[in-house]
Amino acid sequence: MREPAFWWREVGLLAGMLAPLGLIYGAIAARRMATKGVSAGLPVVCVGNFTLGGAGKTPTVIMLAKMLTDAGARPFCLTRGYGGSAVGPKSVDAHSEVAAQVGDEAIHIAQSAPIVVARNRVAGAAFARAQGAGLVIMDDGLQNPSLLKDFTLAVIDARRGVGNEHVFPAGPLRAPLAGQLDQTDALLVVGDGFNADPVITQCRTRGLPIFHSRLVPDPDCVASLKGRDVLAFAGIGDPEKFFATAIGAGIVVAQREAFDDHHCYTAEEAAGLIMRAEHSGLALLTTEKDHARMTGERLLEALAARAHTLRVTMVVEEADEMRRLVLTKLRR
Repeated sequence: MREPAFWWREVGLLAGMLAPLGLIYGAIAARRMATKGVSAGLPVVCVGNFTLGGAGKTPTVIMLAKMLTDAGARPFCLTRGYGGSAVGPKSVDAHSEVAAQVGDEAIHIAQSAPIVVARNRVAGAAFARAQGAGLVIMDDGLQNPSLLKDFTLAVIDARRGVGNEHVFPAGPLRAPLAGQLDQTDALLVVGDGFNADPVITQCRTRGLPIFHSRLVPDPDCVASLKGRDVLAFAGIGDPEKFFATAIGAGIVVAQREAFDDHHCYTAEEAAGLIMRAEHSGLALLTTEKDHARMTGERLLEALAARAHTLRVTMVVEEADEMRRLVLTKLRR
């Protein structure tokens, strides 16, 4: 689904018309979030966001997995495998799985850390524990109450914030913001901008720790595109964020193409992107998640081979403070 533009503007006619549905949806979501989860028998770290769409959860999960591994822990990531057919629980091999089975996020994360796909989070945590996990990092679990959580980190994009502050379908919020903040232990603000300031203010009022981060592109990828213009394409929650990251790294984005989140490319679309790039003398550039969806798909091999992948790393300004906070929460 491509999110409607009115979600990210001041409340207007469409949002007002859909507000009653948002109230019903929000009440159901809030009631569900308030239920008590099951103990996993090992520490659980949750990474989530307040809204539908991209905020930077996946790079945050990878960052936390590395941070905790470096601290001597043995984290396993846990995802429901959105976009894939696997019910799980199952471990993901980045080199043998395809996105149609386990989802693009799982393949992306599997390149950096052990990860389990499971529609049932309780079963997934039990499976991870049996595989030797010392703790679990839930990818996208803020609104999911099935597991007891020791630490919940909410991720917010500084440029987008929470939009019109209405609950779906009137706005991008997954549940009423106050109820989501009740489940949050710390906030991670990604990038630059002022649209997250109202949420930051509410977090400060509640005494929640606030961290700041940025996505740093892989210098080797940037260097390989020096002197070349690119056709950038992305099917993620916030394609504009990807385009802005590329431009901010000094890459010349001559053309861009945005697709729906988790978009499954067709052979015709792949051929069209290749032809456009060749006709205009452009290099192709995409995201790690988009490349994960092409890998192993025979009809997309040509596009996967030609497209440069802009790898990014989540860098937290207050990394030492975050590490101390997370480890303290997990020891408790």
